[in-house]
Amino acid sequence: MNDHITKRNSYVLMTAAYNEGGQIEKTLQSVAAQTVTPKRWVIVSDGSTDETDAIVQNFQERCHFIRFLRVERSPGHSFRSKVVALHRASKLLDDISFSFIGNVDADVTVSPSYFQDLLERFRDNPKLGLAGGSVCEEMDGEFQPRRINRSYAVAHAAQLVRRECYDAIGGYQVLEYGGEDWHARISAQMTGWQINAFPDLPIYHHRHTGTGTNPFRTNFRLGRLDYSFGSDPIFELMKCSLQFKSRPVVIGGLVRLLGFMWSCVQREKRPVSEEFISFLRAEQSARITAGLHRILRFTPNAKNQPSSEIAVP
Repeated sequence: MNDHITKRNSYVLMTAAYNEGGQIEKTLQSVAAQTVTPKRWVIVSDGSTDETDAIVQNFQERCHFIRFLRVERSPGHSFRSKVVALHRASKLLDDISFSFIGNVDADVTVSPSYFQDLLERFRDNPKLGLAGGSVCEEMDGEFQPRRINRSYAVAHAAQLVRRECYDAIGGYQVLEYGGEDWHARISAQMTGWQINAFPDLPIYHHRHTGTGTNPFRTNFRLGRLDYSFGSDPIFELMKCSLQFKSRPVVIGGLVRLLGFMWSCVQREKRPVSEEFISFLRAEQSARITAGLHRILRFTPNAKNQPSSEIAVP
């Protein structure tokens, strides 16, 4: 079956790495150990100043499907730069044919059968355009699924996109505040493709989300991201207010809402179409309705209320 999958459903991967010297060796080993390996894996060092380049180049000598590319840019983390690097990586895929294209972050690991399992999900559902697993982070000494995981939110951390879907959405978009995974998901659904994040396919994230960045700046950026995509103001208010129930993240919710309001007051130009905004808001409206129905249904027994669907991204 492996030969059949390799011939009929070949896949390629891209990775943009910025100063991932502490984690990327694990990622390299994880992908190299796959039961179905990628036809090509392009790793771009996005201006790294640590040992990232040396680690990848050394591993490349032992792994025939890796291609390494270094790009120079101003130092510091940049969401735009990450996707620009992926675009540079895609140029090194022009000379080969493949059925699926995907991203792997430079600080994750997956089980040896992860990509084979994903390919089988695509094979079983021809309408599936974008898919991935469930991100897990270490808590209390063991890896556990993130609270924000949802089946409709396919994390960029380790995902595959059917080639036809990838072409239909125009690939990953360069966005000032990030959110290329969210944009790809909405765009895929708008063009008629199904998406799914499978909870039984864990992605082990070895650096907690937001680690290494200022949490206030991160949440302010996320609010501006929400506005830039056209998020419904009522949905935004409800989503951020849900975080008020938990003291460790209450400030984050307030700052995220402040970021949204700041962009609103500034009347910032959105990088998405009116059709994109209408589609997103219709989805958010349905989630608000579903959440309210759950609350009303379980109000007599509040302790057994399920978590609301009004959640991130």
